[in-house]
Amino acid sequence: MKSEILKITENRALTKDIYKMSLFGAEKPLPGNFLELTVPGCFLNRPFGVAGYSDGTTEIYYRVLGEGTKKMTEMPVGTEVHALTGLGNSFDVTGVTKPLIVSGGLGFAPLKYLAECFEERGISPVFVAGFKSSADVVRFGGVFERLPVAVATDDGSSGYHGNVVDYVKEHAVEYDRYYACGPMPMLKGMAAAFKGGQLSLEARMGCGFGACMGCSIQTVSGPKRVCKEGPVFYSEEVIFGDR
Repeated sequence: MKSEILKITENRALTKDIYKMSLFGAEKPLPGNFLELTVPGCFLNRPFGVAGYSDGTTEIYYRVLGEGTKKMTEMPVGTEVHALTGLGNSFDVTGVTKPLIVSGGLGFAPLKYLAECFEERGISPVFVAGFKSSADVVRFGGVFERLPVAVATDDGSSGYHGNVVDYVKEHAVEYDRYYACGPMPMLKGMAAAFKGGQLSLEARMGCGFGACMGCSIQTVSGPKRVCKEGPVFYSEEVIFGDR
């Protein structure tokens, strides 16, 4: 973890409620790491998975859900913000040659950075991205053009008609490790249907570095904190409840 002052170099809407923000000044993170931004006037920091990194610039995506993210949309280019960077653990890519990447909604963001890291190694993953409808399909920074990203929508308005779990089953995708991020029901479905994966979990975080215990989940080896021991967990270790 590192405390840094970053400068906003981009902050623009991609859809009616999804924004892309670029921040200059951080050290290069590992795929799977997240950062926390201090939003003026808000008591708690806001956590965001790293969606990309290039030449000192970190890329994040956020959905406008409440007061904090609404205030973020009003931050102009040039604004300096306090951030905690390099938080959490990272995806294990050791020895992986046939990665499968599966996302749901804004779970696309940290997996986009993972895909780019595989690209740097000369490996093109199979990427399946799920959304509710075509209105939610966000064209994240050209990744859909560079990688063979398959889109699945719940209502069939774009790409495959169905969820990402059914897509992977139906297409019998071969992989030596899969990586998934998205809503908890999606992750539960992936873990139940497929072995040999890593899941990046989303959670409400109070502190972001393990002090408050507010983001704890149950695992086969006892409670673990999403912000500290995670956010990346092996699919076989997470105990899914009714969340």
